[in-house]
Amino acid sequence: MQWADFLANEAATNSLSPEQTAAFVERLRTENSGKNEAKLASELNIGAAAFKKRMTEVYDKFAQSYPELANSESRGKLEKLRAYLTTKYNGGQDAQPTTKEIHQNIPPAVPFEKFVGREAELQNLHQQLQTSRQVAIVAVAGMGGVGKTELATQYAKQHLQKYQGGVCWLSAQGIDVEIQIFRFVELKFNKIAPDDWELADRLRYCWQNWQQGEVLLVFDDVTDYKKQVQPYLPPESPRFKVLLTTRLGFNRTLPQLPLGVLKPLAAMKLLKSLVDRERLKSEPWVAREICKSLGYLPLALELVGRYLDTMPDLSLEKLLKRLEKKRLEHEAVAKANQLMWYKYGVAEAFALSWEQLDEKAQGVGCWLSLYALADIPFSVEAIEDDDEQELWEKAIAELQKLHLLQRQSKGIYRLHPLIRQFFQMKLNELSEVDKVKTVFTAQMVEVAKQIPQQPNREDIFNLTPHIPHLAEVATHLFQYLSDEDLTWPFTGLGWFYQGQGLYQQAEPWLQQCVKIAENRLGLEHPDIATSLNNLAAIYKSTGRYSEAEPLYQQALELTKRLLGDNHPIVATSLNNLAELYRYTGRYSEAEPLYLQALRLRQRLLGDKHPDVANSLNNLALLYSSTRRYSEAEPLFQQALELKKHLLGDNHPDIAINLNNLAALYKSTGRYSEAEPLFQQALALRKCLLGDNHPDVAASLNNLATLYQSIGRYSEAEPLHLQTLELWKRLLGDNHPDVATSLNNLAGLYCSTGRFSEGKALFEQALAICERTLGVGHPDTMMVRGNYAKFLREAYR
Repeated sequence: MQWADFLANEAATNSLSPEQTAAFVERLRTENSGKNEAKLASELNIGAAAFKKRMTEVYDKFAQSYPELANSESRGKLEKLRAYLTTKYNGGQDAQPTTKEIHQNIPPAVPFEKFVGREAELQNLHQQLQTSRQVAIVAVAGMGGVGKTELATQYAKQHLQKYQGGVCWLSAQGIDVEIQIFRFVELKFNKIAPDDWELADRLRYCWQNWQQGEVLLVFDDVTDYKKQVQPYLPPESPRFKVLLTTRLGFNRTLPQLPLGVLKPLAAMKLLKSLVDRERLKSEPWVAREICKSLGYLPLALELVGRYLDTMPDLSLEKLLKRLEKKRLEHEAVAKANQLMWYKYGVAEAFALSWEQLDEKAQGVGCWLSLYALADIPFSVEAIEDDDEQELWEKAIAELQKLHLLQRQSKGIYRLHPLIRQFFQMKLNELSEVDKVKTVFTAQMVEVAKQIPQQPNREDIFNLTPHIPHLAEVATHLFQYLSDEDLTWPFTGLGWFYQGQGLYQQAEPWLQQCVKIAENRLGLEHPDIATSLNNLAAIYKSTGRYSEAEPLYQQALELTKRLLGDNHPIVATSLNNLAELYRYTGRYSEAEPLYLQALRLRQRLLGDKHPDVANSLNNLALLYSSTRRYSEAEPLFQQALELKKHLLGDNHPDIAINLNNLAALYKSTGRYSEAEPLFQQALALRKCLLGDNHPDVAASLNNLATLYQSIGRYSEAEPLHLQTLELWKRLLGDNHPDVATSLNNLAGLYCSTGRFSEGKALFEQALAICERTLGVGHPDTMMVRGNYAKFLREAYR
C-alpha cells in the first residue's frame, strides 16, 4: 500500500472530516516534512489559521486511540504522530491499536491528494450507506467520464477500516457476477460452494460464510440492474452495504448520488495536480479556458493534464486552439493515457452510452447538438402528431436516463460541451446531415421572424431563451439558410438588441447581415437595401450620422432601381433619409423627402396604416423643430388618434406620439397640458420597455425640462441625474443625447445659482456636440448660445 493510501485509510479509521483529511494528508506527506504550515495552507487554498485549527482537530481525533498525543506540545504532536504512523505503516508492533487484515480487491486508484473536488460527495455517500437498517444500496450515477468509478474506489480505500468484513469489487461488465463473488469467497476466506448446487444456494453459502463485520459490495458500471445486480444481492442485513456505479438514472425507489462535473476551482486543482504549477501560472487565463472548454469533466481534465505533462514545451494557448479545432478527435482527449486506470478516451466513454440508445434517441441527440451551448428551450408539445410526440418524449427520457441530456426545468434542457461535440460528430457521419441542418435553420428563421423591430418587455422575456441559438445559426450554420431567409437571423438579432438600446451588441449582427447578403445575393438585391437601412439606423441611433448618410442614400437608390418609384419600401427609405437630415439640422432637405414618403404611403397603403401615422408624426416633428407649431399640432393629433385606433393604447408607438405632442405643448407654453402627456409616456415606456431603455431616458429628460421650465427645480434635478446616468450607460459618454442631458442639467444649476457646476457641464456638452455633430449643427449652436448666455449673466 502506498503511503498516501495508508494516510487516507487512517483518516477514515479515525473519522476525520473531508477538511480535516485534506489537512492531515498534506501535513504528513513525505515531501512536505520540511514545509511550514503557511506554505501548506496555501497549497490547500485556505488561511494558516484555518490549517492550524484543522490539525488541532486531527490531533484530538488520533489522541482517542493514541493517548500520548494528548500530552505533547503542538510541534511534538506532529513528530509523535508521524512516528506512530510510520511505525504502523512499516508493520511495527509498537503501533497500537493493531488491526486484522481486511480482505479486499479494490482496483488501483489515483493518490488521495490528487483526488480533488469530491469531498462533499464522499461524505454524502458514506452517510447514505450508513443510514439503512437493511441492505443499503446507493447508486453513484452520472455521465461517462464524470468519475463514478474513481469516487467508488476512493470511498472504498478511505473507509476500508470501516468494512472489517471486506470490500468486494464486482465488474458488471466483466465475467458473470456470481463467478466473481465465488472467486472472492474462495480466495479471501478459503470457502468453496459445491458446483452442483443451484445458484441461489451457492450464493446463500457465500453470504453465510462471509467474514464477520460490515461488508461493502461494489457493482461497477451497471447497465441493467435486474440482470447484473438484483439476482446477486446479499440477504437483508444492516452489515451489508451495496454501492453501484452506473450511467443510468434509476427511479426514486433506489437511493442515488448524482455525480456532476467538477466545480471550476476543483477542476483547476485537478489540472494543477497533473501539470507543473509554474506552467499554469504563466498562462492562468488559458488554463481556466481549457477547464471551461472541457466542461470541467474529470476524465477530459486528466487526459489533457497528462498530455501536457508529456509535452513540456507546448503552450496552453496552442493546445486550446488545437482542442477547439480538432475537438474530440485531438489526441489529448481521444485515447486513454497508459498511466490511467480508466481505459477509454472521452469519445470512447460517451460511445458506451451512445450504443445503448435506439435510433430515434440518437437522432434527437444529434438534433439537440445543433443548438448553442446554452439552455435549450424545447417542448415536445409543439409537435402536432401525437405518435411523433410520444417518440420524442421517449427519446428525451432515454437521453436523460443515460445522463446524456440534463433537464434544467420544464421544457428547458442542456448538453454538456463535450457530449454536444460527440453528438455533432455523430451527426456529421450521417448521409442526411445537410438536410437535418437545413430543417433546423429553417425552424430558427421562424423564431427570428417573431422578433419585432421594437420589442417590449414581454417580447424580450419570451425571446431571450432563443437568442443564443439564433446566434449559433447566424455564426455557424448560415450556409444552410435559403436565399429568401438569409438575412432573417441577423436582422432579428439586431432588432432584439437595438430595441433594448443595446447598440454595441446589435451593430455586429447588422454589419454581418450586409456582408453575408452581398456575398450570397450580389449587390443588386432588395434585401441588400433593407440591410443597409437597418445598419444605418444603428449608426443614426449612436450619433454616427456621417456613417449613416451614405448607407441611407445607397439603400434609397438601390430600392428605386430594383422596385421602381412607387413601392412602400421606397417610402421607407425616403422617410429614413429625411429623419437623418432632421437629426442633423438639415431641415430644408428633410421636408420634401418627408412629404414624398407621406404621399406615397397614403397612395399605396391608404390613410389608415401605421406607416402613414409614422409619416404624419415625423413631418410634425420637422415643423416643431422649425417652430411651425400650428402646422405640427394637427399632424401630431392625427398620428396619435390613428396609432391608438390601429395599435391600441399599450404600444411603444403610443408613447412616442404622446411624448411628441407633449413637447409641442411645452414649447408653446401650455405646461398644464404637457405634464400629464409626458407622465403617461414615461409610465407606458417603463411598463413596456423596462427602466433601462433610451426611450425611458428621453421621457425622464422631457419631464425634467418641463419642471425646470416652470421653476420646479427640486423635482427636475433627480430626473436630470437619472437621465444622464442612463444615457451614459446605454449610449456611452460621447453621444449627442448625453450632451443634451449635460446642457439641461447645466441650465438647472445656473438657475439655482450653482454656477461652477453649471459651467463645467456646459463645457462638456459643447465639446461633445462639436465633436459629434459639428460646429454648425442646430443643437451645437443651441448649447453654445446657452453657454454664452450663462457667461454673460454669471460674470456681468
